[in-house]
Amino acid sequence: MTHSLILPEVAENMKGVKHKIVVLSGKGGVGKTTVATNLAISFAQRGKTSGILDVDIYGPNVPKLLGLDGQHPVAEGEFINPILGPLDVKVMSMAFLLRKDDDAVAWRGPLVAKAISQFLSNVKWGDLDILIVDLPPGTGDEILSILQSIPDIDGVVIVSTPQEVAILDARRAIQLVEKMGVPILGIVENMAEFICPKCGESYKIFGEGAAKSAAEEYGIEHLGTLPLDPRVIVLSDKGTPFVMEEPDSDAAKSFGVLVDRLAQKVHLEK
Repeated sequence: MTHSLILPEVAENMKGVKHKIVVLSGKGGVGKTTVATNLAISFAQRGKTSGILDVDIYGPNVPKLLGLDGQHPVAEGEFINPILGPLDVKVMSMAFLLRKDDDAVAWRGPLVAKAISQFLSNVKWGDLDILIVDLPPGTGDEILSILQSIPDIDGVVIVSTPQEVAILDARRAIQLVEKMGVPILGIVENMAEFICPKCGESYKIFGEGAAKSAAEEYGIEHLGTLPLDPRVIVLSDKGTPFVMEEPDSDAAKSFGVLVDRLAQKVHLEK
């Protein structure tokens, strides 16, 4: 396993967080943040104290998806209180620290690593059943820093679409995580099919089968598939998690199966 960078103050600050799931994708545009935010909300719906840490430094979109645009955390001494989102999910994101939601972050590696360290050591996470960590897309240095900095990670969830290019990048992400010695909980295939709302016909817009093949090749679990539902996009833009707004939709039901599998894999008590 690669040398750990876990600082004593990080370990101390996060000792009340029972489980930590990291969400990663090999490329952008596959719905990683949508999956991450709805995971945090889904665990809260199941009565768990939940939080989400958005360490996508260059494109922090978690506040937008949770309807928390424009909010700013309050500091207490050297600590920062996370923002409370829907169902009292604790949320921290670089977006909260920017002057405007669309401000660009142009930082080099050392500053990124310092920001990540502060999110882990200075945010008052308190006692949580589960913390979801939304990583930047890709396999760059910041991914290495984050995976080395979080104590006792339960595992990583890889998000991909069925598209061959996305799966190629997902394979790179799998290889990176394996080299780090961090457990991989499995791969989630997002936007797997589009169900026509008028005729009910299913369309595999991005192809099919590649994610399952990659899972078999690397000996990891194919956690499930999520459909391409336009309502998810509309609700995300409105800042409303689809698992709350459309609980009877195929997307929410498929997501529920995914959450139950993850809860079982990390031994999260019911």
